Amino acid sequence: MVFIGSQDIEAETTSIQSQPDSKTRRYDRQLRLWAATGQSALESARVLVIGASATATSILKNLVLPGIGHFTLLDHAAVSPADAGNNFFLEGPTSIGRNRAEEAVRLLAELNDGVDARADTRDIADVLASDPSYFSGFSLIITHNLPPVLLTRLAELLWRNPSSAPLIPVRSAGFLADFFMQFHSHEIIESHTDTSPSLRIDKPFPALLQAARALDFDSMDTTDHGHIPYVYILVRALDDWKAAHNGLPPQTSAEKQEFKSTLNAQKRVPDEENFDEAVAQAYRAWTPTTIPLHLVELFSDMTIPPTPFGHLLSTLRSFSEHPPHVLPLSATLPDMKSDTEGYVRLQNLYRAQAATEREQFRSLLQVPIDGELVDLFVKNAHGVQLLKGARYGDLDAAPERLVAHLGSLTRETATHLALSALDAWRSTPPRQTGGPTESELREHITALIPNTEVGEKEISDALGEIVRAPTAELPNVAAFLGGAVAQEAIKMITRQYIPVNGYCVIDLVDTWTGVLAL
Repeated sequence: MVFIGSQDIEAETTSIQSQPDSKTRRYDRQLRLWAATGQSALESARVLVIGASATATSILKNLVLPGIGHFTLLDHAAVSPADAGNNFFLEGPTSIGRNRAEEAVRLLAELNDGVDARADTRDIADVLASDPSYFSGFSLIITHNLPPVLLTRLAELLWRNPSSAPLIPVRSAGFLADFFMQFHSHEIIESHTDTSPSLRIDKPFPALLQAARALDFDSMDTTDHGHIPYVYILVRALDDWKAAHNGLPPQTSAEKQEFKSTLNAQKRVPDEENFDEAVAQAYRAWTPTTIPLHLVELFSDMTIPPTPFGHLLSTLRSFSEHPPHVLPLSATLPDMKSDTEGYVRLQNLYRAQAATEREQFRSLLQVPIDGELVDLFVKNAHGVQLLKGARYGDLDAAPERLVAHLGSLTRETATHLALSALDAWRSTPPRQTGGPTESELREHITALIPNTEVGEKEISDALGEIVRAPTAELPNVAAFLGGAVAQEAIKMITRQYIPVNGYCVIDLVDTWTGVLAL
């Protein structure tokens, strides 16, 4: 028997070859996106979808596959021949005459046996009138082409209670669509921001500065010199620069170029990648480590909610008020040219300092909070977000905001106005048979933004498509919306990534999407 320490080779290989459980295998790809915390939130979600249209079932398909905990599909209507022709979650002529919700739920449930699925065959109008508390049992509500009067009632009902579920109303006509996210506030810890946390090159903690100064560059052989992590190179170079410039980093463009030249001058050979990395990252030396602007704005907000997130945000503000006036250090390091020993040594320095600052953060907490949540918050402190939302319909009730959007987002606003005009036409009795005319829709747009000129090409194109297909639900549009809306729904459910905050407007005639931000 050959031994490695106190374990034999068989034991070592057995631990390496152990297989992940069935859930990990099933959801492997998405776990790489939102990890176990996101998957747990998804599996705890209860989603209500109102209307079993082709678009609604396509949205549900993209929520069922990643494993939402429960969904209810609410629809009292029977399957029509048109439904059977454009909805992949109906069985063609066999489904005609049966309840749309029951038929769709039966087939959607086959996609994932881990999802609890239910059909509710009541009329949404009756539920709103007789059972408004019904909606409190869900964590997210999605509608598609809900009649405007009912949608307004639902939105107002949910808005009255800040703890109500977020609402995602989806509208589509032909190749045009938009959807909105109604919520009071939305807390995000894991925003997965593209901005990396600071390495504190300009404000090195004592152990980092000491380690950088302790390295004897001159006595190293060529191999070791070519594997010095660029963090050490920059910390040491900046310390030398400050000693010669009254404690100041490079200020002017000429000084910054001179600083880079001192880095290049330390190369032993022309292609030393670690020094090339140091030159590329030299901006870190003169870019001050400060509190990100979005957090400065949050710290000054007097309406931080009394939730665990709110308490953590207040503690983060207190932490940043102490020298050196930065966020808690992240233990995460980017990839860099180095040997394994040097990289691990540097990583351990950051981990030790991060652990120290995490304990300092804990000491500032005013209320007890779960330790794992604290660790997660501190780890992602540079990217935490607190979004403030709005009520559905508020934009259309504010002509001045619509006009402002027209100036910078003409096609997006024109398409949104065309869809809102169609809603207004549907809500205005008495209606003649058939669809709306362009002149009728223009009257409704004028009512929304009186005495305002709308881009003629953009509004004509949008109204032309609405007039051509006011009630058409195309399978390819339904599929596109299914992916787009489900993606934003998952962001809301998992509280990861940053969702659309406003109207997402979609035009599949010219193939573009845009956002009317709030």
